[in-house]
Amino acid sequence: MESGYVRVAGKAEIPVGKMKAVKLEGKEILIANVNDNYYAIGNRCTHAGGDLSQGVLEGNVVTCPKHHAKFDVTTGKVVSHPKIRFLHPKANDEPTYQVKVENENILVKF
Repeated sequence: MESGYVRVAGKAEIPVGKMKAVKLEGKEILIANVNDNYYAIGNRCTHAGGDLSQGVLEGNVVTCPKHHAKFDVTTGKVVSHPKIRFLHPKANDEPTYQVKVENENILVKF
């Protein structure tokens, strides 16, 4: 196994269109399967800390369950900011992590 990569899940644990939260050295990371490609971004919404793994994944966009900020799981970029009546809060892009698959294992560079 290449240095710097850590096994976070098996492929069978994250089917197409699904997500899983993992913890690596105190950081929460969201692993998402988009069309059999795996992506890893921060799991906590940059607006108010919502758990993205509890949100909804549609295509390559995850929606935070708290205030509905949307993030592209392939890039970590904000797609739309939180929706709160009368307020216009901003979210920052999520950190991204390199992912590779070896055999049936999903590995994240950390």
